[in-house]
Formats: sequence, C-alpha cells, structure tokens
Amino acid sequence: MNIITDSIDLSTRGNCEIHNITGQAQEIVSSHGMTEGQLILFCPGSTGGLTTVEYEPGLLKDLPEFFEEIIPSNRRYHHDDTWHDGNGHSHVRATLIGPSLVVPFTEGRLTLGTWQQIIFIDFDNKARSRNIVAQVMGE
Repeated sequence: MNIITDSIDLSTRGNCEIHNITGQAQEIVSSHGMTEGQLILFCPGSTGGLTTVEYEPGLLKDLPEFFEEIIPSNRRYHHDDTWHDGNGHSHVRATLIGPSLVVPFTEGRLTLGTWQQIIFIDFDNKARSRNIVAQVMGE
C-alpha cells in the first residue's frame, strides 16, 4: 500500500462560506495514479469543517441559515471571554461537522453518489488561508 500526502489550498471569506472541493479532491487521486484506496481529507484548525452535500443554490443558503438558528453568531460564548476574538460560535459550529472526511475510490474515481459533493465550510468570522491536508492511501 502506498501513502501520499498532498494538499488543497483555499482562500476563504469565513462566515459559513462553503467551498466545493470535489474537483480538487478527485484531481489529487487521479494525479497519483492509484486505482483503489481511500482519500483522507483533514482541515488543521478548529473553525472549519468537511462533509458531503448536494452542492446546489438552495442548500448553499439553507446551511448558513441552519447554523445561525442553532448556533447564533450574536450571542455570548465563553470562548470569547477567554480570547476576545468573537468567534466562539465558529468553534461550536465546527465541532458539529468535524475536521475530517474519508472517501473511498475505485478504478481511480471517488465513490461519491450522483448528487454528492465534498465541501469545506469556513465557520470563522474573518477571511483565512486554508490548507486542507489530503492523504491518498491505496494501490
């Protein structure tokens, strides 16, 4: 089994901005010539999340609205008492999604469903440069 580490770089605006990284993830698998295995994606940091979704305009509105309802940005968070950075909501939101995702691939193609794309959500309250670690494991 081979293991290759690569990355996906993103510039984000924060505030629940959603990036479709499916194409970049597939390109990483394809570029390393493996046909069977797993792609592991991991976001270092505690204010971003990785998951899958049907990447379409309605959900791009629904997700930020949902997070604002269940974890509002305009309330007091104890994290903000410690760091005074105003992003306590960002950390709580990111814990719900999680920082990593594993997608198997077969015949060199990610095994995603027809309407399933890989997304990164930046929950922070400011613009960021993100580096998502992508590790390809397989043969």
